[in-house]
Amino acid sequence: MSSTDTAPARNDGDTAEVGAGLDALDSVAAQRSSLGEVLRTKALPPLIGVLVVLALWQGAYSLHLTSSYKLPSPADVWRSLQDLWYQGTLFSIIWTSVWRGLSGFLLAVVIGTPIGLVVARVGPVRTAIGPVLQGLQSLPSVAWVPAAVIWLGINDSMMYAVILLGAVPSIANGLVAGIDQVPPLFLRAGRTLGATGLTGARHVLIPAALPGYLAGLKQGWAFSWRSLMAAELVASSPDLGRGLGRFLEDQREFSDMSGVLLGIVLILFVGIAIELLVFTPVERRVLRDRGLLASTK
Repeated sequence: MSSTDTAPARNDGDTAEVGAGLDALDSVAAQRSSLGEVLRTKALPPLIGVLVVLALWQGAYSLHLTSSYKLPSPADVWRSLQDLWYQGTLFSIIWTSVWRGLSGFLLAVVIGTPIGLVVARVGPVRTAIGPVLQGLQSLPSVAWVPAAVIWLGINDSMMYAVILLGAVPSIANGLVAGIDQVPPLFLRAGRTLGATGLTGARHVLIPAALPGYLAGLKQGWAFSWRSLMAAELVASSPDLGRGLGRFLEDQREFSDMSGVLLGIVLILFVGIAIELLVFTPVERRVLRDRGLLASTK
């Protein structure tokens, strides 16, 4: 057999091998991690980090680096937590803030998403509003509290106004950034198939911009939570109930450092819990659907 006869066969064999290799990469089976592996890789490192922080904290307290008035021990903070538990107010304090934060965030999504779409797709609007959104995103949320109190009074409307002013720019800017990264070919293909206007935004634009949009949502939640804490710290009224920010300020007024540290820990705990329970699973699913995660580990 001549070399000219064997060349096509060799090329066909190489192509088949390359195709088989690509198929193997595309069909990576999702491997389910064992419980021990999950505990070792996911739960153990954060636990070690918490234990290190507690050890350093206890060490600083035991060495009397400062007065116990300024730095209570972890046990003192634990007793403050027990006091709230026995009083039956722990969950009500947490839920008051969580409900405000989540409902305000969802309202910010409803408002920020269409704003982001319009800014991303309409050039004159982007030129006029884009810099304003960027500036609002960098403005500290607490700066809106005095104005919101004057405009709306000390009530729930003021709280939600501060949340929206803090979260909407982040959500809109995240969607704009995501849309900017959508390949133009996707948009042309969508128009060819008749997906224009709101239909194109729903079925082509937002799904293609989902990673950037999700990043904006995560940042929007962070700003919602921070804005709410700022509003609860500054504004005080019996009609508002007692959330985590108000609890923190009450402990400051009572000069109870154990309560202050407990409030900080609870605020941090809620933020981490929302991140792990809501955004992390959604983010993993989005990345997995786009082939950016080889397994479910």
